[in-house]
Amino acid sequence: MGTMTKKPSTRVIPLARPNITQAEIDAVVEVLRTPNLSLGPKVPEFEQAFAKYCGTKHAVACSSGTTGLHLIMAALGIGPGDEVATTPFSFVASSNCILTVGAKPVFVDVDPKTWDIDASAVEAKLTPNTKAILPVDVFGTIADFPIINAIARKRGITVVEDSCEALGSTLHGRRAGALADVGVFGFYPNKQLTTGEGGMVVTNDDKIDALCRSLRNQGRDPEGGGWLAHPRLGYNYRLSDINSALGLAQLRRVEELIAARSRVQRWYVDRLGDERRVTMQRVRPSVEVSWFVFVVRLADSYEPGERDRILSTLRDRGIGCSNYFAPIHLQPFYRERFGYKPGSFPICEALAARTIALPFHHELSEGDVDWVCSELQQLL
Repeated sequence: MGTMTKKPSTRVIPLARPNITQAEIDAVVEVLRTPNLSLGPKVPEFEQAFAKYCGTKHAVACSSGTTGLHLIMAALGIGPGDEVATTPFSFVASSNCILTVGAKPVFVDVDPKTWDIDASAVEAKLTPNTKAILPVDVFGTIADFPIINAIARKRGITVVEDSCEALGSTLHGRRAGALADVGVFGFYPNKQLTTGEGGMVVTNDDKIDALCRSLRNQGRDPEGGGWLAHPRLGYNYRLSDINSALGLAQLRRVEELIAARSRVQRWYVDRLGDERRVTMQRVRPSVEVSWFVFVVRLADSYEPGERDRILSTLRDRGIGCSNYFAPIHLQPFYRERFGYKPGSFPICEALAARTIALPFHHELSEGDVDWVCSELQQLL
């Protein structure tokens, strides 16, 4: 690859940004004018609207997608000596939640084309200690749940869908989050829908719902018992009425938000679809994707260090970008605790070493995408 000469530029395009309108501002201000900043009416209103959107019986608002994952692990009774099969190609929270309850994440390498957990390799990783399978809907695509759910039913174990990046995606017309026994969403500002910080657990299981409601609120029972009665160990993982009001306003606009992101994704595909030096994530038939980020993978002919130089140069030229994701098993504390090393999950590692996340948000114009793609192709 040739020398990358830095080119000064006053033009700056951020990697991500939230889509906030006057409707969201008005909704938050309305709550601020009431005495109900937390534990008020907006939380159940948001939960009910979200459950209806996802097509689930229950939705439990919480302080983040990470805390939602922890609530699920605790509600399922997963703990020391237990194992959960999951993917090493994800944001670290999808595995940290397993460590948090004292259990062990057992990694399954990814499909080289879809970048999701390789469903055909899951069963070989299950043991008598396996209590759950935790696939991740990476970048908004959907894991192969028909195969994974069939394996889980045969084994009598639970499937947890980390759908934090897939709000609005569907498989055979069913929405992400509703494709397993329990699902979870995150509402960080770079997501399709944001509450600033926040998350949501969704399920049709009455027991999981009741336990998550108790655990998020210091172990109190949802019905009765009093403010100072704590029948179980719990946490303060509540979502405020302020955040919930923001979420409700966003949920009313969710189709508009998803459509705006889809338009940007199509612009990228039009410009990079025939670019042989990069590949894109393959989407399974019958999946409709609500895109979280737009990521390309450099061809294998590129060394990992070349990807990092491309990222650095794009940033110098005012283009927000990142690597998505770093392999979880190669994070220092995973290597120290479990003895993982390079080569443990080669498909994940080869993918992670060559990914480039390009700017992706609603305010991008077609001209912005033209510029980003032109700069990227020049560096390629």
